[in-house]
Amino acid sequence: MPEGPLVGVRVVEFASIGPGPFCAMLLSDMGADIIRIDRPSGVAGTGPNAALQRGRPSLVLDLKKESDRALAFRAAVAADVLIEGNRPGVMERLGLGPEALMAANERLIYGRMTGYGQTGPDAHLAGHDINYLAQTGALDVIGDGKSPPHPPLNLLGDFGGGALYLAFGIVAALYERERSGRGQIIDAAIVDGAASLMAMVHGAFATGSLSRKHDANLLSGAAPFYRCYVCADGKHIAVGAIEPQFYQKFLSAMEVQDFAQYQQRDASFWPELSARLEAKFATKPREHWLALLAPLDACINAALTIEESLAHPHARDRSMFVDVAGVALPAPAPRFSRTPGAIQGPAAKPNEGGREALARWRVS
Repeated sequence: MPEGPLVGVRVVEFASIGPGPFCAMLLSDMGADIIRIDRPSGVAGTGPNAALQRGRPSLVLDLKKESDRALAFRAAVAADVLIEGNRPGVMERLGLGPEALMAANERLIYGRMTGYGQTGPDAHLAGHDINYLAQTGALDVIGDGKSPPHPPLNLLGDFGGGALYLAFGIVAALYERERSGRGQIIDAAIVDGAASLMAMVHGAFATGSLSRKHDANLLSGAAPFYRCYVCADGKHIAVGAIEPQFYQKFLSAMEVQDFAQYQQRDASFWPELSARLEAKFATKPREHWLALLAPLDACINAALTIEESLAHPHARDRSMFVDVAGVALPAPAPRFSRTPGAIQGPAAKPNEGGREALARWRVS
């Protein structure tokens, strides 16, 4: 039996890549009953997307065929929520747009995941995470200014600005539906979400507390007390000693107290201190520096590899990773005191469990 606060919520997910399946994974982990509609040429249950496809059955439909479109229509009408990640207009041309489906089920919450949104001059453009971050200014403030910005994988756009905002929108719409009895359309654009994530950055630039200059930007890695250092064994230490008391502990432990004469936020001495610290860290392996710095409780720890993070004592104590079909995957988050979520199973193979799920929903 499924577990979690969303038990009983039915979701139809039209298979896509990136933020769409990640949003559905989050809902599934919280107990939602999801049917994923896969394409005949899709890659259900394979590759990196398999981690995102966990916990929900697959129904393969060819939406070019009238009979399959009709079945998709019936499934969507029987659902509480629909998730789709096509370009604007695609679902309408298939006869599966929000107007048609919500006319048959006014309680349906129709979640639309796109890069640029349903409206605007760029709505029909193709794009990827790097493009959305570039357009919202997020990419510009990442990095040290010495080389072109490095995209932070696809965490900030696809998953942060996209999937999480769609999931939040769906839960908010479900809550509102309890009062109104009506569903609504959610236009979740990655550019909107990425811009929203930049709220503090915009405020900091406007007030002057964050510099436009990369070499004076506190959070970009320019500050010697907020960056990573390479140790003698090639491993890394992450230093986040922003608070003055932590900063003073850090300087003392690293025996560079002569820099305490400068104001911590005075960026003019940052390059010199960084160079001194780089040379020091390069003389000893990471474990030496951890033994020295970790007891300070000054926001300093190891920058772990993925493999190391799985075995970390804190991760093990909190069971942060769960074995799913032989693969260590992150456990559901956040955690609930009464209705904890749970991974509902591995990624389904094409057409695995889909017909049974339809029968459970009483869809012929």
